[in-house]
Amino acid sequence: MTTALPTPPGLRVWQQEVLEKMAAWERGVFLIAAAPGAGKTRPALEQAVRMLYARQADRIALICPTAPLTRQWAEAAGRLGVHLAPDAPELTPPAGFHGVAVTYARVAMSAERFAAQCTESTIVIADEAHHLGEELAWGKGFDLALGKARRWLLLSGTPFRSDQSAIPGVEYDSDGVTQPDYAYGYADAVRDGVCRPVSFIPFDGTMSWQSGDDTVEASFADAVSSDQRARRYRTAISTDLEGALPKILREADQRLARLRADSHPDAGGLVVAADGDHARAVAATLHRITGTPPTVVMHTDAMAHRKLEAFTNSTDPWIVAVNMVSEGVDIPRLRVGVYATAAKTAMIFRQIVGRFVRTIPNRPIEGSWLYIPAEPTLRAHAGEIAKELVPFLRRKEDADPDAPEQLLDEPSDKAEDELGLVAEFKALNADMAAEAQLDLFGGATPLKPQAAAGTGMAGSTGATTGAPIQPVGAGPGGHAFDAGGGVGAFAATEVPLWQQRQRLRETRHRLVGELGRTRRATQREVNAWVNKQIGITRVQDATVEQLESSIDLIERALMGKA
Repeated sequence: MTTALPTPPGLRVWQQEVLEKMAAWERGVFLIAAAPGAGKTRPALEQAVRMLYARQADRIALICPTAPLTRQWAEAAGRLGVHLAPDAPELTPPAGFHGVAVTYARVAMSAERFAAQCTESTIVIADEAHHLGEELAWGKGFDLALGKARRWLLLSGTPFRSDQSAIPGVEYDSDGVTQPDYAYGYADAVRDGVCRPVSFIPFDGTMSWQSGDDTVEASFADAVSSDQRARRYRTAISTDLEGALPKILREADQRLARLRADSHPDAGGLVVAADGDHARAVAATLHRITGTPPTVVMHTDAMAHRKLEAFTNSTDPWIVAVNMVSEGVDIPRLRVGVYATAAKTAMIFRQIVGRFVRTIPNRPIEGSWLYIPAEPTLRAHAGEIAKELVPFLRRKEDADPDAPEQLLDEPSDKAEDELGLVAEFKALNADMAAEAQLDLFGGATPLKPQAAAGTGMAGSTGATTGAPIQPVGAGPGGHAFDAGGGVGAFAATEVPLWQQRQRLRETRHRLVGELGRTRRATQREVNAWVNKQIGITRVQDATVEQLESSIDLIERALMGKA
């Protein structure tokens, strides 16, 4: 007869609750949807330990998106006395190990070999399970390789996919909405002191740029033609105009300097840049502003993860990153961020926000700030986070064709440069200013007001040309969202579907250009490859679902995953 393990010390309330619920779990899929930084790793490993101890499992198969994450999981498991072999070539663990930690890509590549080694008693833990799609290579490989296992434990902070492909094993209700077995959202985590409250600070202003023979002037609040939206956004995040991104970087650095001087000496700042050239230009600007060169990390840099680790353990003020701040990047000292990437998908936005919510043991729960362009899509994403609920995933067959989507678009018959813009584009002038900060999480302890930006919904450092997000109770044109208790309630304006579809096409055009340079292929060749993979003949005929699938495919190709 097996003796039951005692409840381990140091568990948070929600972690105890999910372990209690898993006590009755005997087979099938168990999905934990918990906010980034909430601590999904601990209950997953505790459950695996219990199952090994009770001989309900004979090994652990920990699957995650990246190789650095496999090592992080192995380290976390080791602290509980469980030994996982990271980056193992086989599912059968080496002698002396309790299991393996491998990437989704390896599982897909070795699916048949893993399937031959998988047993019914293998406990499968899938971290960031939203990377799996039933109709895509990783999802199919995962299902083939690990289908014999009696239990799959799926973890995700964003349990949905932009291509609306279903996640293997996940249950959906009659409306196609994901049904997690346990959900723990951002608002829950902030109220419990598990995550930091985050305030968004939109920045907007009058911008002008040259397009062909025309000079265009607008703010994010102004209506512009579809082929000018990307130019407006790139003007806002330009490092060549002192009134654009450099002005926002100065304000962000002033906020970070106050935090480091007043209460958090090693507080850090993160700028998420659009591409390698942009990152280097941002770094040069920060060096000029601060007198200290920031750390720069890019996914193409073989030393990127070592640089991340060095920055995490240092007291350096700033880091600039490209495609390096999604899952597995854990830098709890980050307190100030600047969103300057051209990517606008809801998933990427949430992953970047997740970099600023992690807390530090034995320190007060202090807030973080993220400066974002006041572009309507990003403002809408900020509003969505305030809903408190984990986002929904609808199956493709249940998708609403009239539902608002997420990105920008531009006509496809124009030659584009490396930034996804027509070659004659040139940013001319900008006068950006930060708006009042948007406190998304209610119930948190009020933070000390800062002189550089207003608090709550009122107050600003200067004239604001962009329309502010309306408070709850505002007139038509906005949905009212209450962030869990009344503090920081606001409304976000929905973007019409036609604009969303245009934005999806614009994002695809930009990414096609980036992939063409990486692969040394023409735009025509890249488009032909993407269209063949997605099953379409012309981009302009693509559905929303097909556009999102193509974006996901190109992004994975840029990261070497397709």
